[in-house]
Amino acid sequence: MAEPFFWDEKDWIPIPKNWSKNIVQGKTYDTSTYEGMSLFKVVSEKLKDQFEVHDEDERFGKPQLIRPRLGQGGFRILVTEAYHRKCAITGEKTLPVLDASHIKPYGLDGPHRTSNGLLLRQDLHTLFDRGYMTIDEDYKIIVSRRIKEDYGNGKEYYAYHGSRLVTLPDMDINKPSKEFLTWHNENVYCG
Repeated sequence: MAEPFFWDEKDWIPIPKNWSKNIVQGKTYDTSTYEGMSLFKVVSEKLKDQFEVHDEDERFGKPQLIRPRLGQGGFRILVTEAYHRKCAITGEKTLPVLDASHIKPYGLDGPHRTSNGLLLRQDLHTLFDRGYMTIDEDYKIIVSRRIKEDYGNGKEYYAYHGSRLVTLPDMDINKPSKEFLTWHNENVYCG
């Protein structure tokens, strides 16, 4: 769960009739079923007032300053060109959906070096950063069983498991560093 919220007891939703008291791993409801759509409608109604904006001034939070990562633009250009503008895993060439991702995050002292980068489609970048996917030292893709355990799916991603990267930089100095790949496998990948 990314952003759980809780209602006061007076606002609780009645328990669905098919709810089991012995749920160990959690329960999901699909909106294509009667129960799922009923729950969705009740929750939507309860949230409507909470998120409805009545005053234009309330649409945005207070302005804030950020500290941009110096060198990020250059890193993106170098990684994008080294990978021939193609996702390392899929070969996708649609540039707006491709990210120059760090193997060892910049915020954890990972450098802006092409050897610490991969050009990945945005969904794969997210999975890589969250440890649901990694690359071994032979440039083989490893997909964690945790995608299925945590989300009950991942079929598209498991198709890449065991495959080699389809796109790599031409020059060895720009290829993913074994040092950074090992770091990712030991510190980020969730197996």
